[in-house]
Amino acid sequence: MKNRKTYGWVSLVALTAAAAAGFGLQIGCAVAGDAKPAAKMDKAAAKAGKTVGKPPLLIMKAPMGREIATFAAGCFWSMESIFKQLKGVAKVEPGYAGGDVAAPSYEAVGTGTTGHAETVNVVFDPKVISYSTLLDVLFTVHDPTTLNRQGNDEGSQYRSAIFTHSAAQQVAATDVIKKLNGSKHFESPIVTTVQPFTNFYRAEDYHLNYYNLHPGESYCRFVIKPKIDKFHAKFADKMK
Repeated sequence: MKNRKTYGWVSLVALTAAAAAGFGLQIGCAVAGDAKPAAKMDKAAAKAGKTVGKPPLLIMKAPMGREIATFAAGCFWSMESIFKQLKGVAKVEPGYAGGDVAAPSYEAVGTGTTGHAETVNVVFDPKVISYSTLLDVLFTVHDPTTLNRQGNDEGSQYRSAIFTHSAAQQVAATDVIKKLNGSKHFESPIVTTVQPFTNFYRAEDYHLNYYNLHPGESYCRFVIKPKIDKFHAKFADKMK
């Protein structure tokens, strides 16, 4: 599928009007006036003295007393910002998982041909927050019923997926999906895939902590913030 990243001013005007009317719309990972071409980002990163190039492969070994959860739920900017606010979560990194190309770049993943999904890797303390609670958050802040799409973010890189690190995680994720489908929690069946973890490549530096660094950008204000507000409303007691 075509990877939608930029939009015309007509879309931005329509989005602004819709937001004023109280409608939440998703428009892709960047909008007119806020789009940041990768070349420009790499140049800025290089100027700041940061490493530019393909992200490193992370070895998935949790620290003592910690576990790892790996989720794909659309654009990773919002998922990173949400999960890092939870008590018991020690670290969240955006990246690319589930593909068959080594060390992919953001541009390569954006073509939809590498097999990777935009993903967050969550390191958490199971004594403070359970994997089931993380799943509850996941199914609250994204739409698991749209295949290869979250709002106007289209492509297999935006698919809904759970990459499990143990048999217990596999069972927990499968059971949650079965219960949600059985209770008709969503109008349409859940299309989230549950599969054993195979790989994760951390995203380029300019994606890290993106929402907190760019809260005024249109995508952050109109797409990410409504998700965060929804998260706050349901999980206030779980926040740091």
